[in-house]
Amino acid sequence: MIQQYLGISPDKLIKAGWETLYMVGFSLIIGSIVGFFIAIVLWLTRKGGLKENPLLYTILNGFINIIRSTPFIILLVCVMPFTKIIVGTRIGTRAAIVPLVIYTAPFLARLLETSLLEVGGGIIEAAQSMGATTFQIIVHFVLPEAFASVILALTTGTIALIGATAMAGYIGGGGIGNIALTYGYQTFNFPLMFATVFILIAFVWIIQSLGNRLSQKRRTHQ
Repeated sequence: MIQQYLGISPDKLIKAGWETLYMVGFSLIIGSIVGFFIAIVLWLTRKGGLKENPLLYTILNGFINIIRSTPFIILLVCVMPFTKIIVGTRIGTRAAIVPLVIYTAPFLARLLETSLLEVGGGIIEAAQSMGATTFQIIVHFVLPEAFASVILALTTGTIALIGATAMAGYIGGGGIGNIALTYGYQTFNFPLMFATVFILIAFVWIIQSLGNRLSQKRRTHQ
C-alpha cells in the first residue's frame, strides 16, 4: 500500500531513516566534542576571560565566522579531498560525516560559547575567592550553571544537522532528504515529497520537545 501511494518501497524509507540517524548521530557526537573544546577556549581567551589571549581568540573567532558564512553545499565540495584522506572515499553516508562535522563544530562552538557567557561573573569571582583552579571553575561552577542553556544549544545544533543531511545526498550520503530530492522532487512525486517532509518535521518536533523538556527540568532543579 505504501509503495503504491508513494512510489517507493518501505524498505527504502526505513533505510533512509537509519542513514539520517547515522549521519546526525555521529556528526553530532564528534561535532559536539570539537565544538565544546573550541567554545571553552573562546570563553577563556576572550577579552576579560580567565586566560585572555587576543591573538588566539581572533584566530578561532575568524575560523568560526568563515565556516559559518560558507554555504554547506560549497563546503561539501571544498572538503572532498580532505574527506578522501580521512575516510578513504568522497561519496557515501560515511563520507558525508566529515563535512557535516566541519559544518557543525563551529556552529555549536558559537552556541556553546553564548551559553557559557550567560554565567554571571559573580559565580566566577566566588569560585576564585575559594581558590578554585581554572579547570575546577569550568567543571564545578560554569558548566553546571550553564547546563540548561547547553541543552538548548545542542538541540538547535541537532535540528540544523538534520537540515544539512538533505544536502549530503549530493555526495551519495542518502537519508530522508535525499529520498525527497531524488525520488520526490526530481520525479514530480509530490505524495512522497510531502511524506518525507512530514517525517523530517516529526524528527525536528521530537528533538525540540525533548530538548525543551530537559532544559526546563534542569532549570527547575538549579
